[in-house]
Amino acid sequence: MTINDEATEAEYAEVRDTTEGPVYHVSGGDWDEVLGDAQHDDRMVINMGPQHPSTHGVLRLVLELEGETVTQLRAVVGYLHTGIEKSAEFRNWTQGVTFVTRADYLAPLSNEMAYCLAVEKLLGIKAPPRAEILRVLLLELNRITSHLVFIATGGMDLGATTAMTLGFREREEAMHLLEYLTGLRMNHAFIRPGGLAQDLPEDWAEKVLDFCKIMDKRLPLYDKMFTGQPIWRNRLKDVGVLPLDACLELGVTGPVLRAAGLPWDLRKTEPYSRYDELEFDIPTSTDADSWARYLLRLEEIHQSLRIMKQVAKMAEPGPVMVEDKKIAWPAQLSIGSDGMGNSLGHVKKIMGQSMESLIHHFKLVTEGFHVPPGQVYAPVESPRGEIGAHLVSDGGTRPLRVHLREPSFVNMQAMPAMAEGGLVADLVVVIASIDPVLGGVDR
Repeated sequence: MTINDEATEAEYAEVRDTTEGPVYHVSGGDWDEVLGDAQHDDRMVINMGPQHPSTHGVLRLVLELEGETVTQLRAVVGYLHTGIEKSAEFRNWTQGVTFVTRADYLAPLSNEMAYCLAVEKLLGIKAPPRAEILRVLLLELNRITSHLVFIATGGMDLGATTAMTLGFREREEAMHLLEYLTGLRMNHAFIRPGGLAQDLPEDWAEKVLDFCKIMDKRLPLYDKMFTGQPIWRNRLKDVGVLPLDACLELGVTGPVLRAAGLPWDLRKTEPYSRYDELEFDIPTSTDADSWARYLLRLEEIHQSLRIMKQVAKMAEPGPVMVEDKKIAWPAQLSIGSDGMGNSLGHVKKIMGQSMESLIHHFKLVTEGFHVPPGQVYAPVESPRGEIGAHLVSDGGTRPLRVHLREPSFVNMQAMPAMAEGGLVADLVVVIASIDPVLGGVDR
């Protein structure tokens, strides 16, 4: 073996053969290289994370510091890797919803929406009008819960413990409503290919309007506590600046992009699910700093409430799942007396109809429906930006490939540009202003 061969081999992961095939050993063994880069006596290299409250999850940052100034930043991800996309490829198309909903766990319904829109595009179907408008309701309610976590955790990062108390107080109101509407607080799997898992409770509109009244009453307190607070403003103003051209080069979307001046929101630019029938504004700013991102998200909560009030008045009666029984996952299942499974009456009804209907029900639930071969991409405006589902079908009952274009993952590329040259204390603000969710980054 020549020296060149040894050098080439060193570039790759170690491998050993087993009865199951080759096993590769991959590690973050670049620490020596990082230390080698810091060839300055007055600089030091430190780890921030992956166990650190203000990295918003298991994010590891390798920082080169000169005093308290960040001279170089490298983000190291993968500590929360769950294999969600690959797992979805081993389940049928409907079961895939239960996996993708766990990626960005603060915006699970956006994950479900992107995935289901992609499946429906492959099938050449469209959800019923009632299902589409109720999807909008759930997405906007989920947007509110996510932005409230941004304010709460961002405030906690900066030592404003009252922000955490207030943010989670309001979030609990929203989570109670989500639980009432879907049955679950998180990871709902409520948006399904073809529509919704089931219709909302009869008094859903009344509950939604009650929630909107509570939020309209409490949101002005955020302006008193934060927007008009000089310490809060000074910590965010002119910190983490990322101008529009940098956002476009890095693929940044969502509030970070709109805070730089571009009113790019898929609900307006590429409307889906009846968003084009609703009246709402897309807040923007040209300041491109953390302060602008805070103000923008706070205004987006107001706009989401505005959308929810409209949905409560315009949702017409009708089915919430497509009529095609070869695609429609059983949506109107009666719950048993134990709160789980199907009631005896529902099982008796299926078994009493015909052997064919029982067989069809069994095959649909266990095997799933066939999806025509092809590949599609369906984007949705999540609270963090564009989340898109890229699905590939080979004509079978489960996906050949599933990939999520995850906004937290893409937006985190901007972190060095926003943080280098600033203080470590400002780095905490930068991370909070991007609002990353590591479940989505690693998925």
